[in-house]
Amino acid sequence: MSGHSKWSTIKRKKARVDAQRGKIFTRLSREIIVAARLGGGDPDANPRLKAAIQRAKEANIPNENIQRAIQKGTGELGAAAYEELIYEGYGPGGVAVMLEIMTDNRNRTAGEIRHLFSRHGGNLGEAGCVSWMFSKKGVIVVEKDGLDEDELMLNALEAGAEDVKTEEDEFEIITAPEDFEQVRRALVEKGVPIAEAQVTMVPQSTVKLTGKEAEQMMRLMEALEDHDDVQEVYANFELED
Repeated sequence: MSGHSKWSTIKRKKARVDAQRGKIFTRLSREIIVAARLGGGDPDANPRLKAAIQRAKEANIPNENIQRAIQKGTGELGAAAYEELIYEGYGPGGVAVMLEIMTDNRNRTAGEIRHLFSRHGGNLGEAGCVSWMFSKKGVIVVEKDGLDEDELMLNALEAGAEDVKTEEDEFEIITAPEDFEQVRRALVEKGVPIAEAQVTMVPQSTVKLTGKEAEQMMRLMEALEDHDDVQEVYANFELED
């Protein structure tokens, strides 16, 4: 899982820059719009919307922006025409790549994503070609910062976590999707500082990359992350330090 975590760390640092440019505001607003459209505008009755609002607040999106996105989703401010798609493909070295897409023009988006894969040593595949390699899990990232590993593990497992993984400068707490919120809330109540928390797709195995393939894969990930219609990118590569 170290490669997965390493990219997650890079992505968190990148997200701070994206937030300054407003890019992350756009992505999270789209997620709120679609969540509200599909499940209604009440976060207490719509878990997906509740999670999207939580992520938006963590990214310091103003409350009025959040409320406006909810109203767009429910149709109060005009309907938003986004549709959700899953794209799958392969990166350099046979790395499995899965994308969550939100677009108002699927033909344009498909062509642009196919071009990015091709340009960076990969190829866009058929539906289902790699999704079987990933499992939906809750992932809570806690930076070490002097935390007691045994105490954190005990608190996490007592709250319902499946596993706690130790990385170079952080812990990854893994949960079943349905237990994610209760574990997150329990850790917050214990005063544990959470760096990132979301339900995501975790690879069941990883592909180790070095040299040129590692560089190509990083460029592909960055290009996909930068595309306006890409909400999330999942991949099963592992990098050497």
